[in-house]
Amino acid sequence: MVALKKGVDILVACPGRLLDLVGQGFIDLSHVEFLVLDEADRMFDMGFLPDVKRILKLVPKEKQNLLFSATFPDEIANLASSFLRNPITVNVNPENIKVENIEESLYFVPRKKKVDLLISIVKDQDIRCALVFTRTKRGANQLVKKLIRDGGINATAIHGNKSQNARTLALKQFKEGTVDILVATDVASRGIDIQGVTHVFNYDLPNEPESYVHRIGRTGRAGRSGVAIAFADQLEVDYLRDIEKIRGHRIPIEKNHPYHFIPDFKQNVKKIRADLKKEAKAAQRQGRRDRGQRGRGRGSKRGRGRGGSRRGRGRGSRRD
Repeated sequence: MVALKKGVDILVACPGRLLDLVGQGFIDLSHVEFLVLDEADRMFDMGFLPDVKRILKLVPKEKQNLLFSATFPDEIANLASSFLRNPITVNVNPENIKVENIEESLYFVPRKKKVDLLISIVKDQDIRCALVFTRTKRGANQLVKKLIRDGGINATAIHGNKSQNARTLALKQFKEGTVDILVATDVASRGIDIQGVTHVFNYDLPNEPESYVHRIGRTGRAGRSGVAIAFADQLEVDYLRDIEKIRGHRIPIEKNHPYHFIPDFKQNVKKIRADLKKEAKAAQRQGRRDRGQRGRGRGSKRGRGRGGSRRGRGRGSRRD
């Protein structure tokens, strides 16, 4: 706070704390000349974008804006278009990670059997230090529950919906070995550098092929050997094509497991995935309607009960 009172040329802050200090009157953003948003995709994953939008309203319109992001999903593209004018885009190729000491394998497995296959591999190979990547935060939570419940495996999750204390605890447990499996999303796991990770599982193939390279680079570090295992269901074959294209080679297929199937690469996977999303949204809407109807039904029953009792007491009092 002493440095702030003296005045600073460069201020580095997280969005929430910055807004807190602005609200207390310690910081005035009306004279900002340069605004840099670093790790924009991580901010989105951690739920910070509303705070970022509030900050954008507090700074001058005429300024130099810079945005850095490891990935560029639609949400980040929309944010960029809202405050960047005719921006110059600079793309940096993903780092070339040497994978000579990483053994890769691919398992074709139906989605509903993925957790069974994961439990089987972890137990059969007695895996004690593995990172498992899922595409969504909800998927990470569900997988941890199934690993604990169905496999008796010590596992925990790290993602943007977890508090800072919860994420710190999860990393501490994983480093100390009290947790064998750390289930993570791409953005939340960024910056994790844990020596001794023996296995990386792509439980869900990433829809951005560069993420696959970053994921498997978490094992086989410091001259050690590592194992990278990818699961793929029918709806992920197009992701697999993109990954193998950027890698420049085919990932060896492991067929020696009970759930192996031969995917149909001619299927219109994108259409199937879009149809499934529509079905899921329709089911959610129907579920909300059903809950609403049940709620109204309970309310009307309670109302009749109260009304009947009042009328009964009233008639009784008149007879008296």
